[in-house]
Amino acid sequence: MLKQTPYILYSDGKGNIFEDTSMYVTGRSGWDAWPVEADEWIELPEGGNLYELPGRRGIGINAETGDMQLCEKGWAVAAFIPPAHTGFYLAAYETMPDAPTLPLFCYTAVGWLDGKFYVPATRIEADIRQECAGFDAKKVKQGVKTLQEAYPHNRLVQHLAENCALTYECPAARNYFMGRWECPIPSSPACNANCVGCISFQPEEESIVSTQDRLRFKPTAEEIVEYTVPHLETAPYPIVSFGQGCEGEPLLMWETIRESIIEIRKHTPKGSININTNGSKPDAVRALCEAGLNSIRVSLNSAQEKYYTPYYRPNNYTFDDIVESLKVVREFGGWTSINYFVFPGMTDSADEYEALRKLIKETGLNMIQWRNFNIDPDWYLGKLGVTETGECLGVKQLQELIHEEFPDVKFGYFNPPMERITGDYMSDFAH
Repeated sequence: MLKQTPYILYSDGKGNIFEDTSMYVTGRSGWDAWPVEADEWIELPEGGNLYELPGRRGIGINAETGDMQLCEKGWAVAAFIPPAHTGFYLAAYETMPDAPTLPLFCYTAVGWLDGKFYVPATRIEADIRQECAGFDAKKVKQGVKTLQEAYPHNRLVQHLAENCALTYECPAARNYFMGRWECPIPSSPACNANCVGCISFQPEEESIVSTQDRLRFKPTAEEIVEYTVPHLETAPYPIVSFGQGCEGEPLLMWETIRESIIEIRKHTPKGSININTNGSKPDAVRALCEAGLNSIRVSLNSAQEKYYTPYYRPNNYTFDDIVESLKVVREFGGWTSINYFVFPGMTDSADEYEALRKLIKETGLNMIQWRNFNIDPDWYLGKLGVTETGECLGVKQLQELIHEEFPDVKFGYFNPPMERITGDYMSDFAH
């Protein structure tokens, strides 16, 4: 545990970052800046990055007077913390009138002490499947070459190679080409939600751009089966997952997915078949479970409908459909997770805590994937019309309370393989 709070950082606008030892760093929750407890800091994990936040002044605590004040020396600084870690506080800053909207990354508080960067966060997941150190660019390129030659006419393999693995360096795609763990199956170019922070499609009039291009074709069941069966047969801790960041909503392609699952299971009983989805079509989910779907992960920015709907802006489905989809998978004995976008000040509010408890009880949820929310905080709260976030517990305290009340609900960051679901959750994973 740190003996003191780290010092605030600032950027000169030219890519150089400095510490200001006259001020301690603070953390943001909702709209407000707070001191961060000593036991909430960890060293910035490998694979983390620092960002300057143009048009924003960091909020610190004067080391002599203890008063909160702005760091006027340069722009505020935030950290991107790598997968498997969940942040407790956002970077705290004051936004100037002409500040640009920030791109779709997470903006965790960060400070400097004794030659090291520190962030208020926890490692929520022991699985190493997306560790930077575990990727070998040469092996990825060799895997791309080998698999493109093996499947010369498969549009999905080409998409995963050229677009996902080589252009965007998507960890799931890179793992596929390294022959291990979770294999992505993008399957739908269309979506039935209009998420504010969509990473694959943003309207032209928006002030931000999507971080990647969306899938532009409808894959066939043959294309899906051709490359996923060998993966399930040979990869360690194998999972195949419909629903990726480079596509729309996979349930819109449920007939193709159902056909694929039936075919996959004719060839191999191995591994886990998962879908990452908005959970909008419970009837489709039922059909997929009947075909052999093993697990579902439903994305949520909030367990409260009043915040869910203005963020997802759903077409022809409601929050109740999501709850029903989770219940359906449990009815079939499948594994249910929520992909829970953690936004300090919203996720840990007293009202959200109650709504999350209700959701867990109602659905028999297996797992919470505590994901950092990749979005400009001011922009997000503005889009939802949130001016006051109410009483907050703190993300760390929220996790402790949920764990205490629901000890069987697993915490993590990734979809668990079948070995972990049916065996030892604490040791059966990529390591």
